[in-house]
Amino acid sequence: MIPVGKPFVGDEEIAAVAEVIRSGMLAQGAVVTAFEDEFAAYCGVKNAVGTNSGTAALHAALLALGIKAGDEVIVPSFTFIATATAVSMCGATPVMVDVEPDTYTISPEEISEHITSQTKAVIGVHLFGQSFDVAPVSEICSDHALFLVEDCAQAHGAQYNGVKVGGFGAAGCFSFYPTKNMTTGEGGMVTTDDPELAARVRRLINHGQSDKYLHTELGFNLRMSNLNAAIGRVQLAKLDGFNAKRQENAAYYNKNLKCAGLSTPYCRDDSVHVYHQYVVEVGDDFPMDREAFMAFLREKEIGSAVHYPMPVHMQSLYRNAGNNAGDGIGDNATNDTHCPVSVALSSRVLSLPVHPGVTTEDCEYICNIINEVK
Repeated sequence: MIPVGKPFVGDEEIAAVAEVIRSGMLAQGAVVTAFEDEFAAYCGVKNAVGTNSGTAALHAALLALGIKAGDEVIVPSFTFIATATAVSMCGATPVMVDVEPDTYTISPEEISEHITSQTKAVIGVHLFGQSFDVAPVSEICSDHALFLVEDCAQAHGAQYNGVKVGGFGAAGCFSFYPTKNMTTGEGGMVTTDDPELAARVRRLINHGQSDKYLHTELGFNLRMSNLNAAIGRVQLAKLDGFNAKRQENAAYYNKNLKCAGLSTPYCRDDSVHVYHQYVVEVGDDFPMDREAFMAFLREKEIGSAVHYPMPVHMQSLYRNAGNNAGDGIGDNATNDTHCPVSVALSSRVLSLPVHPGVTTEDCEYICNIINEVK
């Protein structure tokens, strides 16, 4: 089976972890600091703070920005649920809006239509490896005095107008889950040019501690460990090579997939897409429905997955919840008329293997199999 996702760790990562184990300094320490400095330099920002997950990065960044009960944060409905639940964990309300039908990223027009007096921030998701349209979203946020937070969980090394993502907003939030473009096993990172924001994130992820055993605000234990950072430092050095292989595989698919009814990914001219996922759309004129197509691929030893089968606003967490002030849930519409693009995409998208372990021979085999679908 050619898997749709797979982590890539080797002898260098094993050696780095072994060195940390031998040192006896397993928790947060100098290795984390080195990784933070290297990741900040890679993204072209002044500060980076390691966390124990991408969700923790989003949560801590929002808290550090002062997001609280009674606030609203605009998020796309077509994303992984953590984009919204990080808002709810702050007691604020995620307001789900629709995405653009070609890039699948947050629609600037939808943002403008959903701003209220309670809106405090917008989370733009760089989805599947492509940036959202940063310029108009940034302009909207500036015009309305809103914080812009970048969800970069799927976009390590992606670029917008020649600049890497993670430094356009008040904060960028990365995930290092095993199948991301680079991994730390588990982990996350907050990037920012604001030293005060970085300092508050550091306190929040370390029990609200401003100095040893001096706790100045309510915090959490969301720290990254030296073990995870050791893996991350090796992976960061490999990231550009990993991304180049993903782009090579995507280019092969773009050129050689010729099956009617199957749409290949759209990439804006201002973007460098790093293809965390290679997402096709199964149209009405495709010879079989999506589920039958996935079963067909499985029979041919080709992995596939659906990202995402249900928009966030239709998840039971938000669909069935009440509308109590400050519960972090709110009253987002839950029917098919709300976020119609997101609803339609959830029934049509399909991810094909594109990770660095997919060989040119694999790509050729996958294209030949798909192009023979009748």
